Amino acid sequence: MRRTLISAAILSISCFTQTVRLSGQEPNIAPVVPGVASAMRKFSEDKEIAGSVTLVATANAIQHLYVDGFADLASKRPLREDSIFWIASMTKPMTGVCVMILVEEGKLSLDAPISDYLPEMKNLKLEDGSPAAITLRHLLTHTSGMAELAGSEAYSSKTLAEAAAKYTKVKVLFTPGSKWQYSQSSINTAARIVEVVSGVRFDQFLEDRVCKPLGMKDTTFYLSEEQMTRVAKSYKRTENGNLEEAPNLLLAGRAPTDRNRMPAANGGLFSTARDYARFCQMLIQEGTLDGARILSPESVLTFRTPSTGELTTGFTPGNAWGIGCCVIRDPSDVTAMLSPGSFGHGGAHGTQAWIDPLKGRCYILMTQRANFPNSDASNVRKEFQAEAVKGLEK
Repeated sequence: MRRTLISAAILSISCFTQTVRLSGQEPNIAPVVPGVASAMRKFSEDKEIAGSVTLVATANAIQHLYVDGFADLASKRPLREDSIFWIASMTKPMTGVCVMILVEEGKLSLDAPISDYLPEMKNLKLEDGSPAAITLRHLLTHTSGMAELAGSEAYSSKTLAEAAAKYTKVKVLFTPGSKWQYSQSSINTAARIVEVVSGVRFDQFLEDRVCKPLGMKDTTFYLSEEQMTRVAKSYKRTENGNLEEAPNLLLAGRAPTDRNRMPAANGGLFSTARDYARFCQMLIQEGTLDGARILSPESVLTFRTPSTGELTTGFTPGNAWGIGCCVIRDPSDVTAMLSPGSFGHGGAHGTQAWIDPLKGRCYILMTQRANFPNSDASNVRKEFQAEAVKGLEK
């Protein structure tokens, strides 16, 4: 009898299946790529991360879903398929899509001066005192030259309007379009423009025009009390190789449930692996998913087409920048397994989401490690994507 059970277990693994039971739900059967599972378990065992949720999907199917490790190390609360992660800068592509919705409707132009929408931005000047001719495209490709607010000011605003008023006083560090420099203030300014043009708070616009139509029920700037029970805690790796809890700096000490803070378009969203997969699947299908049309194919093409010419961009080699997303121009090293033209974004605490349009596939990594030297170039991302491609294409 025991030998029969062992054989059945081996057969289950060889068929790449995993059973995940969610509270109050029937077991969910999802495929697992063994090489990914092995790599993610080792990262947890080595205390590189506390745990992870990895997901690979095509336009209409999940090819891999694996959950490993803990959401809370102290209480030994395990991660679950529906665990919620702070996705940080993975918010930026969603901001880009919100802008493209209004561009498609003829309410915004990517190449119009931002002062057309926010007149107060006429105050932005170059070092020589001449006006800074910043466009919406500059904002979303990190080529605006807009500096950041100092210290706690960067996270203290209660609304995007309040933040934008502060941004009118920042320095413009270089001629817009001449250089790439990551700019959080630029992305939040773009979101403020969405608010002004639509007449709706940015968080509500995102909910109404993207999240609800796509069924992304756990993607939000402001968590509910129920969602808080599913949040994965963030950790940093200490010099002696242990993991200790780390804060979410963007919250500036506030609770994720606190609505008395701005919807930070640069990095304020929380989400789950399955939710973000819905967003990626929409982009794979050129703007539509399950009958919900978010963008036209032409708008998706604009979104994922490089807008930065020959500028050096991003946190790994060989990249360009689209409308709120990184575009891989020359795959190498950590991106070697992706096709040219793949696009996506990483987050400060190690989350990653990348779409390979040639293969029609997305790769989503959810983890919460605060002090990767470079989360876009982490071995966790590299081995996940490499093992996924190897396992799915052999």
